[in-house]
Amino acid sequence: MTHKPSYSLHHPQNVLDNTTTGQSSKGLKRRKRDWIIPPINFPENDRGPFPKPMVQIRSSRDKEVQLQYSITGPGADLDPKGLFIMDRITGWLSVTQPLDREGKDKYKLFAHAVAVGDGKAEDPMEIVINVIDQNDNKPEFTKDTFLGSVPESSPKGFEFMKVTAVDKDEPGSANSDIRYTLVSQDPQQPTASMFFLNPLTGRIQLHSDGLDREKYPKYTLIIQAADMVGEGLSNTATAIITVTDSNDNAPEFHPSDYTATVPENKVGAVVVKMTVTDGDEPHTPAWSTTYKIIQGNDGGFFNVSTGPSKLEGIITTAKGLDFEKTRQYTLLVIVENDAPFATRLPTSTATVTVNVEDVNEAPIFNPVEKVVVTPENLAVGADLIVYTATHPDTANSKKVVYRTGNDPAGWLNVSKETGLIKIRSPMDRESPFVKNGRYQATILAIDNNDIPATGTGTLLIELEDVNDSAPIIEEREITVCNQDSQPILLSVTDKDGPGFAAPFRVDLQGSSKNNWTARMDDTSEWRFSFMLSEDRET
Repeated sequence: MTHKPSYSLHHPQNVLDNTTTGQSSKGLKRRKRDWIIPPINFPENDRGPFPKPMVQIRSSRDKEVQLQYSITGPGADLDPKGLFIMDRITGWLSVTQPLDREGKDKYKLFAHAVAVGDGKAEDPMEIVINVIDQNDNKPEFTKDTFLGSVPESSPKGFEFMKVTAVDKDEPGSANSDIRYTLVSQDPQQPTASMFFLNPLTGRIQLHSDGLDREKYPKYTLIIQAADMVGEGLSNTATAIITVTDSNDNAPEFHPSDYTATVPENKVGAVVVKMTVTDGDEPHTPAWSTTYKIIQGNDGGFFNVSTGPSKLEGIITTAKGLDFEKTRQYTLLVIVENDAPFATRLPTSTATVTVNVEDVNEAPIFNPVEKVVVTPENLAVGADLIVYTATHPDTANSKKVVYRTGNDPAGWLNVSKETGLIKIRSPMDRESPFVKNGRYQATILAIDNNDIPATGTGTLLIELEDVNDSAPIIEEREITVCNQDSQPILLSVTDKDGPGFAAPFRVDLQGSSKNNWTARMDDTSEWRFSFMLSEDRET
């Protein structure tokens, strides 16, 4: 059987008491059993001596019967066992060793009172012990070294990284309220306050202008984190800031004037290689270059490209230059980086003067291929045609002479001085050198330069057919048996073309016509036969 007595709690004077109930002059607080007993607040890291009394629990029935007191719960009879003990006779609750709020910040125990003899027990009373935080933990940075980067062209106020520290003390209390401080900056150029550290957030931003990767590529900051709003325990960490390259250096031509000589007519010839310098980080888009011809290339005669070194512009000819038309070009070339400039920068230009070198060019026939139509029986020595060439080097007058190049049948003769072509030997449309009625020959035009240049023209002669070939009986000898009167077929061919060949007429000559007759057989357009049959009197 259980009873519901009231309890009194007695606190030692040196124990923190946050209860709101009144105390008697003897330090006793009385309440009914169903009242809620306020939590007991006890500081962590107390130095003892131990065991150290915390609070005394007394039942209102202890004057009536002898009672024995005990406690249960985590920290008493459950792990961590023995942290709290209670005197069986007096009801004093004591702690046996220092408490650690970061290990456990609250304990819930149950106090028990049992009558000696009859074993009657009171209802258990819940006791809550709050472990009061002390500032016993320094802030800890999440990293020993923080790495960050900032573009050198960043404006003042640009935020680029953050440092973070944590404190194991009670959240929301001053013991864990951290403030950040920038302790040192190395190097201290161009100013000692290049960066600003937000004391509340740990965010780092650019505080001054003047970042220059080419001079100061890296900064090392020592940062402090202190609790108690910056006045308590502290710790430090390192922040290493790499200044990344921005395109803040324009490429420059060195030199900026070039002169080159290029032979005419040559496509893809290298005109000039232009060199530049750039102060940005090598092998980055802010360092590698691209080129453009912005003036003097209206005809599109030149190309410009980036050389293998990325700091070289190469101009080549896109078309063959013509000395007789333009002897000199002046090109204006601009250089830029692959990446756009981070700030407004002056662009560098180069002037390239290209002199066109005169080259001995071959005479040119006009047209390059010439067609002439003539009968195949044009007389030997007759004029066929005049076929001449002009010399493109108008600046230097050169003499041109002519001769035949390829004349497979040997039918032509060309005048050395005038280019007049005459018939040298009889032409024949039926010649094996004639294909589809055309005979092809080449005529050469040669100038009188120290190293002569030769131009070639093609002459196509279309031969008109004439009836200059007699029909031919292919079977030159035949044997006939008089006992057999079957017709005999003979083949007739003619080398001439249509109009001068079939149809044929056949006649028997001499005494043959006394015994034989002949007639044409039209079974073939080109191959004709005549029939021989015996015609004898019986």
